Amino acid sequence: AYPYLHTEDYKYRRPLLKINTVTNLNVNVYNQNTQGLFTQETMAELEKFDSLQVIAKEHENKIIKRDLERCNEELNSTSPTPTLSPGPCGFGRMVNVSGPKTYSLTEYGTSYPYGAWGRDANPAPGNENKYWLVVLTSSNVYGNFIRQYNSLSTIILGIEPTDTYISSSNPTTNTIQGSNMVMYANALYYNCYDTYSVCQFNLTTQSVSTVDLPSDTGYDDKFPFRHLDTTYSYTDMDFATDESGVYVIYATTSNFGNVVISKIETSNPPVLGQTWSTSLHKATATNTFMVCGVLFATRYLDKKTEQIFYSYDTKTNIERYDLKLNITKRQTNIEFLNYDPRDHLLYVYSDAYIVTYELVFQ
Repeated sequence: AYPYLHTEDYKYRRPLLKINTVTNLNVNVYNQNTQGLFTQETMAELEKFDSLQVIAKEHENKIIKRDLERCNEELNSTSPTPTLSPGPCGFGRMVNVSGPKTYSLTEYGTSYPYGAWGRDANPAPGNENKYWLVVLTSSNVYGNFIRQYNSLSTIILGIEPTDTYISSSNPTTNTIQGSNMVMYANALYYNCYDTYSVCQFNLTTQSVSTVDLPSDTGYDDKFPFRHLDTTYSYTDMDFATDESGVYVIYATTSNFGNVVISKIETSNPPVLGQTWSTSLHKATATNTFMVCGVLFATRYLDKKTEQIFYSYDTKTNIERYDLKLNITKRQTNIEFLNYDPRDHLLYVYSDAYIVTYELVFQ
């Protein structure tokens, strides 16, 4: 009916369609360009973020490296040991442990890895050169006799010994339990079998006297010395000699398994003297010894090294955990260790070997 209108409409519709098409194409191009620009900006931001992260990590690593270097310096540094009191023992500081000076398998060979040996810290006239040896011949825990030798060479060669028996049975009442013991004034001090008592065996009269420790004292393997690989069976009590006499080192439940030191008055019968409680947990140590009223404790580092790491001064009550005096070992374990005030040597029983080390003071 209106052909002109239809024709005119068609004439203008085609250019409009072209304009729309071009516009859409331009919009698409714009969107693509905008998206590209956005992607480039995002990438730039990410790269900047990554760079900042790398810088932050590098700074963090520098701090960690610095802290590790400081830690390593502290670990390898050797803190000075306590200065031992003046008077009869005015040695100064213990600065080194040299040796081994003596190193020998006993006449028993490797049959008995647990035992003890040494010299009388206060010998009777004529017995100054004697050495004693105790091997735990029953279950590596119990002993019932003391073997004595006239010299160092005879104990090394295993010749001409003299045996003194506490009892013909092993174990039984008042025989030796555990590898820790000392000899003082011709008497052996040790943990009595199956009790929390200290035994004093007089070699002259061949008689035993006892003194009880506190009733909550660990015994029968309750508080033994140990390290990660080994427990030193039935070492609940340790014994030590120094310039002033005999001590017993043990742990009690009332002191939370921490070490207690008691002086033993060497009368007959023996009597407990002054007592000191420490914060040293007994299970963290492998052995203890006394020098001039100062308790020292050792720990296991590895198969070749034991370390003196702790001290307690009974005169000042000062404790130290920062000692780093190493002991070079030939055998893995040290079952017994004691200081002899007469020659300043450490006497060690190590996996059936008898060993000595010299303490160096400055």
